[in-house]
Amino acid sequence: MNIIDILKKRRTQYALGKTLPMAENEVDALIREVVRQAPSSFNSQSSRVVILFGRESEKLWSIVKETLRAIVPAENFASTDAKIDSFAAGAGTILFFEDQDAVRELQQQFPLYAENFPTFSEQSGGMAQFAVWTALANVGIGASLQHYNPLIDEEVARTWGLPASWKLRAQMPFGSNEQPIDEKTFIDDAIRFRTFR
Repeated sequence: MNIIDILKKRRTQYALGKTLPMAENEVDALIREVVRQAPSSFNSQSSRVVILFGRESEKLWSIVKETLRAIVPAENFASTDAKIDSFAAGAGTILFFEDQDAVRELQQQFPLYAENFPTFSEQSGGMAQFAVWTALANVGIGASLQHYNPLIDEEVARTWGLPASWKLRAQMPFGSNEQPIDEKTFIDDAIRFRTFR
């Protein structure tokens, strides 16, 4: 299949269900292999991933909900509640982290580039997220990318016993596509691109 056709499949899906087109262990293996193959600066391999299925995923979204309940005014919470429930309705969630120890190690090894390694890490993480999202879409699994960090960072690390050096960067709820996905719209090319020959 043409790479552009594969990329076109990746869209935000909020209507998620628990029925996956393949076994959980196959989804797990797919995610792991995609992250392995994603590029990283200086081959740092700084991305870290936690894959949550079923009740573990629901536990994450309960953490998010209760964290937000403490800061969102009660009169405005209904829409937040519904949104979080839509993520919990999926089959699982992928938590994307960047290991700050890996970043610091590169800063020590290559002091000339030290100030750039945090940015390089973010770029590596973004590529891993995009690659996983695209790979899931290609096998018929819907997903979206969420960012409730840093609000939930401490509780997530405590709940799953994660190293302090892992910095949470994104959450990707995934599952069956329970509704059609809207077509993507694009801004005018003249705004976005410039070509010089």
